[in-house]
Amino acid sequence: MKIIGTGSALPKKIVTNDMLSEFLDTSDAWILPRTGIKSRHVISDETIEGLGEEACRKALDMSGLAPQDIDFFIVSNVVSEHVTPGLGCIISERIGLTCPTIDINCACPGFIYALDIAETYYKAGKVRNVLIACAEETTRMTDWGDRSTCVLFGDGAGAVVLAPGDNIRGTRLHSQPASDKIWQLRTLVPTPYITKEEADVPLQMKGRDVFKFAVTACTRDVEELLQDLGIAKDDVSWYMVHQANRRIIDAIIQYMEQPQEKFPVNITDHGNSSSASCPILLDECNRKGLFKSGDLMVLSAFGAGLLSGVAVLEW
Repeated sequence: MKIIGTGSALPKKIVTNDMLSEFLDTSDAWILPRTGIKSRHVISDETIEGLGEEACRKALDMSGLAPQDIDFFIVSNVVSEHVTPGLGCIISERIGLTCPTIDINCACPGFIYALDIAETYYKAGKVRNVLIACAEETTRMTDWGDRSTCVLFGDGAGAVVLAPGDNIRGTRLHSQPASDKIWQLRTLVPTPYITKEEADVPLQMKGRDVFKFAVTACTRDVEELLQDLGIAKDDVSWYMVHQANRRIIDAIIQYMEQPQEKFPVNITDHGNSSSASCPILLDECNRKGLFKSGDLMVLSAFGAGLLSGVAVLEW
């Protein structure tokens, strides 16, 4: 398949590090060197389905396709207010889709997993045009009294439209099960028969373990897939890496021994928006005219699970 349209949407509320210091024991001088983040977009009066709708409409408009042209809709989302129906159905209703839709929860690499699913369906001859949306409100997962986690995240949505083509050169998905590295729990509606202990626990993260996994998984996945495809690292025009933490991105750049200019970043004023991170970055770079026809691009993401994924495509 090939990407023929991109779109993204961000909440209007921008929260700076200085604003966080008003109620947290933190400061810009503490946050910025550790994360590379100066500000982030945070949902206030928006809804996650509204942001998803906006991103999808922008991607469809760029693609030149109408909602009735879409054969399959994939939505990546970690958490929202909607238990059922899934965001795929809710966004479909808003934009006029009537095709099959599925929701996936693969955390930060959700966009890569969605690309892999779309390509598999296309190669099986079941679809022609696919819409992918990643809509995340990660700021609703954290304890806003915990300076080690709440400073990291931002909200937003990104979308792409895929059409027939052979521009996706390859994908690779990886799992290293470790449910104690990044996790969150929430209680469900009680019944008269529940006797087990239950608790609401905001997002918990073992930072050093996650850092090590992110750098190792990204560099391994990318190098192995490029080798399988017979593509040299130097021949890649762009490395679009999940915007989790600037230190992680810098470590990946150093290990890959590639120019920093090949690694676009927006984490400074976005924060970590989970699976929406890569498609938001992709759309922003695309609309700036950064990509040219024939550019080789690597997309890489990693997160809770622990899961990771990489895709190589030609623009």
